[in-house]
Amino acid sequence: MLSKIFEALYVKVLVNIIIQKTKTLIYIEVYGRKGVVEHIHNEFDTPTPSQQMIDFITSYTKETPYFYISYLDPSNTQGVVPTCNKNKLAYYKDISSCEYLCFNNSWTFYTSKSELYELEKEQGLLGVDFVFSPFVVLANFFQDKISSHISLYVLILEDSIVLSVFEDSMLLYGEHLVVKITDDEDTFSHVDDEDITEIEDALDENIDLEDIDVDDNIESLEDFGDIEDLDSLEDIEDFSDNRDIEEELQEGDMDLKEGDKEHFNQDYSRFTLIEESVAHYYKDDRYESKFLENIYIADSVGVSYDLKKLLEEEMFFNVYIRRIDIGVEVSEIAKKELGL
Repeated sequence: MLSKIFEALYVKVLVNIIIQKTKTLIYIEVYGRKGVVEHIHNEFDTPTPSQQMIDFITSYTKETPYFYISYLDPSNTQGVVPTCNKNKLAYYKDISSCEYLCFNNSWTFYTSKSELYELEKEQGLLGVDFVFSPFVVLANFFQDKISSHISLYVLILEDSIVLSVFEDSMLLYGEHLVVKITDDEDTFSHVDDEDITEIEDALDENIDLEDIDVDDNIESLEDFGDIEDLDSLEDIEDFSDNRDIEEELQEGDMDLKEGDKEHFNQDYSRFTLIEESVAHYYKDDRYESKFLENIYIADSVGVSYDLKKLLEEEMFFNVYIRRIDIGVEVSEIAKKELGL
């Protein structure tokens, strides 16, 4: 009882840190008895703690003993498996060298023990209270969607992609994809101007309706006369219009930028990784590979229209994009962990 009274005298400070290849994003929430009383974003041009970074965080934590340092897991070796049964984990992945936790008695996320140790060592001056999996962040961010139909969910970060397939809140498949670093200055592999032109020409090709002779094909249409009562298809959701109106409106407000060469290179690399992962999902017999029609993207970097167009016209996805403030979402998970 005394501890509760003592705790009520102070604010709580939630420090959320996202380590990227060349910089660190920090989002701080000051949490009082009535909720969040202050929130601050900042960015530092270093992936490791600097004195400037430490001073900035300390300026918010020095007045209270109740502060918590949370990280989005930056490990390259991390992922998920669609079970919590310890006897079945090895069927999907050897995680003997990993820390792992069960999520909602449904699926397991894991991360490398050695990389966690390196994180704690590198961030020693700041401290480490929580390390949150981006798979958990993705599931929490799209919790209004994953409880319904089967869809592909993607979190796009600066130098990685987190991908999951959910059906009725059950995870069927997931993968953490590290964007390959080239010898060039850019993080992403390059596509030259000629390749861009060829790809864009292929995407812009349309069927010329003038080449279709209706009279020659009308007899073949009669073969469909045996189909009975098309009205029964009304029971199938999204048959007439499978676009999510809410997401369409939200996406329309985003004003996706036209991709220049740099953005095209980045988004083409992302597209390639997603394409390869989806192919793995379909081909690997260990996973329940149901057909995917919709893809929901949590965009933390500001993707261009090129990525949307590639996914729609090359993979025939219905594409819905939401902007995500990754620091805010990590803070949301921290608050759940702390019961705030």
